[in-house]
Amino acid sequence: MSLYRAFAVLCLCFISLSGSAQTTPAAGPDAYSADTERAKALLGKAVAEYKAKGDSALAEFSRQGAFVDGQLYIYVVDTAGVMLASGGPSVSLVGKQVVSALDDDLKKAFQQAISQPEDGAVHSAEYRWWNWQHAKVERKRVFYQRVGERVISVGYYMPRSSPEQAKQLLQAVAEQVRSDPKTTFVRINKHDKKLNQDDLYAFVVDLKTKRFIAHGFLPRLIGTDFQALRSTDGKPIGEEILKLMAGAETGEIDYLWRNPITGQNEYKKTFLQRVNGYAVAVGCYTNQ
Repeated sequence: MSLYRAFAVLCLCFISLSGSAQTTPAAGPDAYSADTERAKALLGKAVAEYKAKGDSALAEFSRQGAFVDGQLYIYVVDTAGVMLASGGPSVSLVGKQVVSALDDDLKKAFQQAISQPEDGAVHSAEYRWWNWQHAKVERKRVFYQRVGERVISVGYYMPRSSPEQAKQLLQAVAEQVRSDPKTTFVRINKHDKKLNQDDLYAFVVDLKTKRFIAHGFLPRLIGTDFQALRSTDGKPIGEEILKLMAGAETGEIDYLWRNPITGQNEYKKTFLQRVNGYAVAVGCYTNQ
């Protein structure tokens, strides 16, 4: 992804950034509370530094130092759409009037956002941004505050969805399996974005043949023996799920599995629903 395209994704988030501060919880009320506190603390520190030193603080924001906290970094744009500072990969955009690279509709939305009056409030929103570390587009939560003609911002990535989001996706997939199973299986296997959201994806098992019929992350599993499935630490989860679905309409199971966003083995809670002879499943990852 080009840096201009990445910045265009950033601009999209500003469409809803008006009025009072707002945050949309993405993974439960406490899942990212520590990240939120760190981000707000770093933003407050940067705002105080800018108020004290003005534009001379911009150079500090672009250095690896006091205004970089792990993956958190400060970036600043002005109300003309120019990137002025960045402690992260977007430092290559510093000095560029990036708004000129946007299409007319996006340019209008961005201009509307950066022309908001200075109100002393910290605003927030979620958007999708290229994560250079994982080489993927991921959800990111940003906090920003306008100071004069500068918009000072900081954000963090959110690689884990919430149990509530997993249950919502499971319900949506289950309803589609109930109404049109064949089409739904094709969509899952083709990684349809409406059925495959960040680290959330569905898989379906035919309870009669006991084989995978659809999988939104590992297509190599399609058609394989589900009974033989084991977690990354050897737990016989295939057998356990089949036993669970034999006696209940719904259920859940915990095990270790690879997170497609982080690429790491993480604990996963998978929710299950039996639909017309199929076991439909969607799970979420935890950072325990």
